[in-house]
Amino acid sequence: MAKHPISAAPKIYFAHAALCAAVVVSALGAHTATAYAATIKAGHPVTTVNDRPEADSAKRGQVRVNVTASQVLALAKSQVGTTENAAGGGTPYQQWYANSQRAAETLARDGGTRTEYLNAPWCAMFVSWVGEHTGARPQVGWDAWTVAHAKWFAANNRFGTVPKPGAIVFFSWKGSKNIKDIQHVGFVEKDNQDGTITTIEGNTGNGRVEERVRPTAQVVGYGYPQYAG
Repeated sequence: MAKHPISAAPKIYFAHAALCAAVVVSALGAHTATAYAATIKAGHPVTTVNDRPEADSAKRGQVRVNVTASQVLALAKSQVGTTENAAGGGTPYQQWYANSQRAAETLARDGGTRTEYLNAPWCAMFVSWVGEHTGARPQVGWDAWTVAHAKWFAANNRFGTVPKPGAIVFFSWKGSKNIKDIQHVGFVEKDNQDGTITTIEGNTGNGRVEERVRPTAQVVGYGYPQYAG
């Protein structure tokens, strides 16, 4: 597992968070949301509450949006095959996140610079990008650190142990059930009812977006976006 800390400074979560299972290799795939955009209906907030994935207050709620789990999964699946470059970057997810408002907030929390996101582990950025490009960001959240992302769901009482399609799944390869031990994140596509789940993940395998089958024994927990329908 390659680690790409965003900063060498002592106060940096990326260095010890093991954000994703990253590996070196290959050129960027040309997958984008453009071809799929016509099939995605942007979400329309119904309730305005704080949508930032911070965990310092359990009172923070989520914005209800008119986006379904199937829409989110369809966009995630359309990205399968997208590959990072030899430096561990070059994906549209890293590029989008580095230029986002959220990057300024997480840099204030974690240290580093925007450019360092361009080659940083990107599993959480992929999840965040899918949320943004389906209009479901207030439900999916946005962060580059898997632990903070999971804590946001927990703080909003939307974190549990049951796999559901469209849920955000957080992994610990050693089977820990402690949020602080989370190493990787993706989407649940299907509960296979045999102790495994089918997922869609960014920054997995050889630094790609892939469908995977994972044992639930490696799951710390699931974040549940409050999708429409």
